[in-house]
Amino acid sequence: MSRTPALRRSALAASALAAALALSACSPATGSGGSGEGLNVVATTTQLADFAHQIGGEDISLTGLLQPGASAHHFDPSPKELVALSQADVLIMNGAELEGFIDSAIEASGFKGTLITAADGIDLAEAKEITAEGELEAETGEAPDHAGHDHADHADHDHADHGAHDHEAASADEAHEGHEHGHEGDEHDHDHGDLNPHIWTSPRYAEGMAAEVARGLAQANPAHAADYQKRAADYEAQLHTLDGWVAEQFERVPAADRVLVSGHDSLRYYLHDYNIAYAGAIMPSFEDNAEPSAAELDALSAKIKERGVKAIFVESSMSPKLAKTIARETGITVVDGDALYADSLGTADSDAETYIDATLHNTRVILEAWGVTPGPVPNGLGETA
Repeated sequence: MSRTPALRRSALAASALAAALALSACSPATGSGGSGEGLNVVATTTQLADFAHQIGGEDISLTGLLQPGASAHHFDPSPKELVALSQADVLIMNGAELEGFIDSAIEASGFKGTLITAADGIDLAEAKEITAEGELEAETGEAPDHAGHDHADHADHDHADHGAHDHEAASADEAHEGHEHGHEGDEHDHDHGDLNPHIWTSPRYAEGMAAEVARGLAQANPAHAADYQKRAADYEAQLHTLDGWVAEQFERVPAADRVLVSGHDSLRYYLHDYNIAYAGAIMPSFEDNAEPSAAELDALSAKIKERGVKAIFVESSMSPKLAKTIARETGITVVDGDALYADSLGTADSDAETYIDATLHNTRVILEAWGVTPGPVPNGLGETA
């Protein structure tokens, strides 16, 4: 996470934006799709940009702030990206304390449109329980007891029924009322607290996030509400199929072999949903630029040996250096030729350009490293189906 003081960063961003507006033709950052006649939409992460593209179709003009390979944990928008935000009708963000840059970006850009927080579409209380479960497992080495837990228990989960949760999209000003990221002092010490922000890694949570995006777009542009809801229903059906396929693949792996070490604690919800044990992460943090201590690396090596971990996986947004060192010391395989796409989707020339393709890719890579051949992908699911 950037250590640029929040207030200073905000002031610098505002100055840069003013210069960009004055000296440029105010062309937005790189975007995709849309006729330019519908909503002007900005999405923070690559996953959210894909959700927006799937649901908004040609009825929106879309700009993604983060590019493939970039991480929201240490992102600062450029003046060009702030210009795009200043001109947006809708901003789609992950929430769950992922985007530490968002408050200063909204302030610096003067964005006044509709703010959609995709995390509002999932059960955050459950997500916190899963976060705590993972941290306890990493600390004690004891896998959670999922006896009696059936993946089908989640299959009928109604993302629209989260108690008293308010799904109304907020204006930028409303969203900032009471919005506190805990910026204290001069340093931006961003603590995600008790909620792992990587909620999209669970396809069933992705269903809820997509539904929230559809609700927000429909609210912002009622004239196209039916189109958004129709595309969202089709896309959620694909995500549901994806969830079922992934579950079926991991059910074929003996439970004792389902133990994973990741680059950072980014796959928590994916691991939970498919009953995969978590031995730990190279960087024991929600963020991918933390610095593990020598003691933490020694402890991870001990857990790898104790729990019989077969392979260690490199993430696309992280250097493989530490993973290779740990693999060499513990005698396990390092999977770095096919990185996992956790914090970001892949580039256009990868097989992980969309959320569905990235999840298929990750599942295949993990299964193959564990010596299991993936089953056929359902027709129509992903580009490689």
